[in-house]
Amino acid sequence: MSSLNTTTPRTKAHIKGAPARHQAMLDYLIQAGSAQVDELAERFGVSRMTVHRDLDSLSEQGMVNKQHGGVTTRSSSVFESNFALRSHIATREKQALARAALEEIAPGEAVMLDDSTTVSELASLLPNREPLTVITNGLESMDRLKAASGIKLITLGGDYQPRFNATFGLLCEQTLVNLRANIAILSASAILGTTTYVQDPAVTQIKRVQMAAAERRILLIHSAKFGHSALHRLADLSEFDLVLIDAGLSAEHRAALDEADVVYRLVKA
Repeated sequence: MSSLNTTTPRTKAHIKGAPARHQAMLDYLIQAGSAQVDELAERFGVSRMTVHRDLDSLSEQGMVNKQHGGVTTRSSSVFESNFALRSHIATREKQALARAALEEIAPGEAVMLDDSTTVSELASLLPNREPLTVITNGLESMDRLKAASGIKLITLGGDYQPRFNATFGLLCEQTLVNLRANIAILSASAILGTTTYVQDPAVTQIKRVQMAAAERRILLIHSAKFGHSALHRLADLSEFDLVLIDAGLSAEHRAALDEADVVYRLVKA
């Protein structure tokens, strides 16, 4: 094998064992977004068959989406990547959106949080608005709030889905329909025109029930999700009282929102 740059993980000697290689491969794919099998085989100094096995393992965990001859970490119309992976994407923008959402919350309110990585960033900030009642099906938000003395935390049961690190299903829905919140804060997977979409039907259903169980609805959405679609329609942007978007939104998409009279605010990261 020819000598390779020792500053990059390109040989078996640099990464010992499949778990370490899986993590290194995932780290690389998060940065690159997508790659070909041959590219990964050369970069990590392993056979194409080994790369396929590695990608199968990552795919089973919901980390990547295998395609013909390659792989991507980007969500598609039918595939939503793993929560742990999504939590590393656009973190600055998500944190800025969370700070903007916090301004819409008053002490003493009941706040509904969905399962998204964007909204889980808000959970960390909610102790700044104590006392609050927080209702969520997202385990990451639960974990961030469980030690907050001024937060009354209502957790929604149901079927746990590891890919989303959240609960869904009939039990979750039955609990929600018996609750009422002042505000529901959600995110979505894609926006085409002025319609929001989500890949998974169970996720879509719980988000819809969360929207129906609140007096106000706020959507936190990254600008890169505009111009894309997913399998299941969630809601029109007009169904939200406020849409918070990072400042990277294109002029074309801003014009479409203005024309549709969507109430939105651009947030600098």
